[in-house]
Amino acid sequence: MKKKEKWYVAAKKADFSAIAAKFGIDQVTARLIRNRGIIGMDSIQEYLHGDLSSLHDPELMKGCREAAELLEKKIQEGRKIRIIGDYDIDGVCATYILYRAITACGGNVDYEIPDRMKDGYGLNKRLIEFACQEQVDTILTCDNGIAAIEEIAYAKEKGMTVIVTDHHEPLFLTADDAENKQESEDAAVRIPMLYEKRIYRLPAADIVVNPHQPGCLYPYKKLCGAAVAWKVVCALYRRMGHTQAEADELLAFAGFATVGDVMDLDGENRILVKEGLKRLCRTKNLGMNALIRANNLEPTALTSYHIGFVLGPCINASGRLDTAKRSLRLLLSETEQEAEEIAAQLKELNDERKAMTEEAEKAACALIEADKRYQEERVLVVYLPECHESIAGIVAGRLRERYYKPTFVLTDAKAPVEDAENEPAESGAVGSGADETNVAESGIAKGSGRSIEAYSMFEEMVKCQDLFLKFGGHPMAAGFSLEKNRISDMRRRLNENCRLTEDELAEKVSIDVAMPINYISSKVVEELSLLEPFGKGNEKPLFADTSLFVVSARILGKNKNVVKMRVQNRQGYTMDALLFGDPEPFQTYLRQKFGEKEVQNVFSGRSNRIHMDFTYYPSIDEYMGRTSLQIIIKNYR
Repeated sequence: MKKKEKWYVAAKKADFSAIAAKFGIDQVTARLIRNRGIIGMDSIQEYLHGDLSSLHDPELMKGCREAAELLEKKIQEGRKIRIIGDYDIDGVCATYILYRAITACGGNVDYEIPDRMKDGYGLNKRLIEFACQEQVDTILTCDNGIAAIEEIAYAKEKGMTVIVTDHHEPLFLTADDAENKQESEDAAVRIPMLYEKRIYRLPAADIVVNPHQPGCLYPYKKLCGAAVAWKVVCALYRRMGHTQAEADELLAFAGFATVGDVMDLDGENRILVKEGLKRLCRTKNLGMNALIRANNLEPTALTSYHIGFVLGPCINASGRLDTAKRSLRLLLSETEQEAEEIAAQLKELNDERKAMTEEAEKAACALIEADKRYQEERVLVVYLPECHESIAGIVAGRLRERYYKPTFVLTDAKAPVEDAENEPAESGAVGSGADETNVAESGIAKGSGRSIEAYSMFEEMVKCQDLFLKFGGHPMAAGFSLEKNRISDMRRRLNENCRLTEDELAEKVSIDVAMPINYISSKVVEELSLLEPFGKGNEKPLFADTSLFVVSARILGKNKNVVKMRVQNRQGYTMDALLFGDPEPFQTYLRQKFGEKEVQNVFSGRSNRIHMDFTYYPSIDEYMGRTSLQIIIKNYR
C-alpha cells in the first residue's frame, strides 16, 4: 500500500528581488531562505555567512561557569574524575570531548559508557557502585543525568561530587499533578520549582548544566549533549589558560554529534555543524580519518549527509551490536594501525546492522502487505520475534516513512525486565500497573515506536499504560516492554483509541518552488550549497515539475536499488532522473495507474503513455570527466 501524500507549495512572501540583489544570489535561492523562516537582512547574513563569532558565550548557560570552576578545583587537587556518557553518537562524542579536554588540563580522568542491553540508558546504581569501589571522587555525566533523580541521590549518599551536563528535558509535574504528590518523600529531589505551570524535578547534583533547566537564560536551547559538553570545555579552557583555538579543535565532534543526534540545524547548531565540517575535513584525529578511509570517502568533500548516513551509523553500530566503548577507543586511537583495525571493525558492524535492518524491514512489510487489517488500521503494531532489540527503532522509523502511520515494532526481549526500557528517555521511564506475576510464563516483548506529527505517541501509550511493564518516550518516539500475550491487546486498544483523520494520515509534502526542469542550471545547483549543511530544521530544498513524460526507465545498482529514467517536459526539454530505494513499490504504482503493458514499454525504452508529477532536488552528475544535470526524485504521483 502506498502512503497518502498531500503536496503543497510554500507561499511565504518577501521582496525576493531585493534579497537576491543584496546578497548576489538567484531569486530562487532567496525564496528558499525565506521558506526556512529566515527573516530580515541581518538574519539572512548570519544564515549565509555566520561563523564562530556568532556563537553565544558559554557562561550564559546556567551552571557552565560553576562547572568549569569545580572541574578546575578537582583537577588541581588530583581528584579522580569519571565521565559517564551514553552509547549513541552524541554520548560517545560528548565523552570524547570531555575526556580529551580534562586530560589536556592535567586531570586524573577516565570514562564509562553504559551497555545498551545490560544497563539501558544513562546513569544507574551499578555504575555508581563500581565508581565507589574504584574511589572515584567526581562523576561527570554527559548526554544523560537530568532524569537520574534516584541514582544521583544515591551517589551523593556515597559522598561523591556529581556534575550533570545534559540536553534532555528535565522531568516535571504539572501544578495540578503536584497537589497529589508528596515531593518531600523523595530525598533525591530538590525543592520543586514552578516554571511555566510546571514543577521541575532536578537531580540533587552539585551542578547541573542544561539549557532546558529552569532559570537558564542561554539564548539557544537546541544544543545536543556533545555541544553542551563543548561549551563546558570552552569555559574550562578559559579558566585554565588554554586558548579558544584549542577548544575549537574539538568543535568537529560537537558538530558531528549535532547531525548524528538529529538536532535542528538552525541558529547556533547550523554554525556548529558548518564550522565543524570544515575541521572534520582536515582533522588530525587518527580514528576519524581511518573511519573516513574505511568508508571510501574523500575527506575534503564531507557533508552532513556523510555524517548522518555513513560515518555516524558506524559509531552508533558499536553501541547497538557490541559496546560503544569501541567507538570511543577509535577516537582515542594513538597509532594508525590501531585506528585502522577499529575502523574496519565498526564498518563491519554497521554493514551487519544494515543487513539485519533490511531483513527485518522486509519481514515487516511482508506481514503488513499480507494482512488487510493493517491497511485499515491507523496505528501499525508489528511483532518481529527474531528482530534484534537495538534495531527495532530503526525498523519502526522505516515503516513510518513507508506508510506514514504511527508504528510500533516489537521483538522478544533478550535483557532482564528491569532493563527493558532503553529507548528515548526525554520523558523518563515509567513503571505501570501491569501484573508482573505471570511474566515468566508468557515471556517479555520489548518495542520501539516512531510517530507522525499529528500523533503524540507517549500520550497515547499513557491511555493504555496498564498494558506495559515499563515505557517512556516523547511525542515522536517511545520505548517499552510488555508481556508477549498482551501484544494483540496493545494493537487493538491503540487503534480503538486513535483519532487520526484521513487528512492527518496524509504526509504533508512541502514544495519550496514549483520549478520547471528547464530552469535548472549549473549556477543554480552550485548556489544551493550556500544553504548547507542540510538536515532536520534545514531540510534540503524540494522542487517540483508536473506532467513529465517518462521516455524510458531502467533499474541500476549492485543491489538493484536505483531507477534511472529519462524524463521530458512539455517544452521538449529532457533530463535524467534518479529514484533511489526499492524499485518494487514504484513499479507496482505504475502498474496500478497505467497497466502492465505500459510498464513493460517504459522499461524496454519503447513508446509509452506514462506521464507523472515529481518532486526533486537538482544535482550535477560527474562521470568520466564529463558533467550533466540531473534530478533526484523524492516523491511521485
